[in-house]
Amino acid sequence: MSEEQNELTLVEQATQNSSNYFRQGLNCTECIMCTFLDIYNKDMPRECMALATGFGSGMGETKNTCGAITGAVMALSSVIGRKDPFAKETVRERILELKGVYSLVGEMVEEIEDHYGTLICKELSSPLGEFEGKARKKNCMEIIGYCGGLAMKYALKAEELVKEEEILARES
Repeated sequence: MSEEQNELTLVEQATQNSSNYFRQGLNCTECIMCTFLDIYNKDMPRECMALATGFGSGMGETKNTCGAITGAVMALSSVIGRKDPFAKETVRERILELKGVYSLVGEMVEEIEDHYGTLICKELSSPLGEFEGKARKKNCMEIIGYCGGLAMKYALKAEELVKEEEILARES
């Protein structure tokens, strides 16, 4: 890691790295997942990147849900999601376990929608002309950076929530 990156916060690093991966030919979803594999989930296998590939260009070039947003959800889920959905014994326990995950992911997605006014790739990119044009690519790179940084912000928030819960559990 360069000296400049050591001086950046994790959120700033995620923002910068996510944008930089777009310049290297990764799609929007891959940019954010690759950033999380580099910075946060170093123990995850690189092969999980394959899960991100089809979400680019608004899910397989359909320009539906923006791939950067999908990437942010995938990255945050890689941190807070269930590693074994069958770890809880009952269906009720499994469903209750999702509440905290959905709450945090929902909060992040709402923050993105509040910032951009939409979650739809077509709506984010169409005012900028040709999909392969320079203006659209620059816009996408900004969105990718924003979503990568936001996913890191929420991953760090999740860490804090876990620490608080552990402290409360010890005090009980």
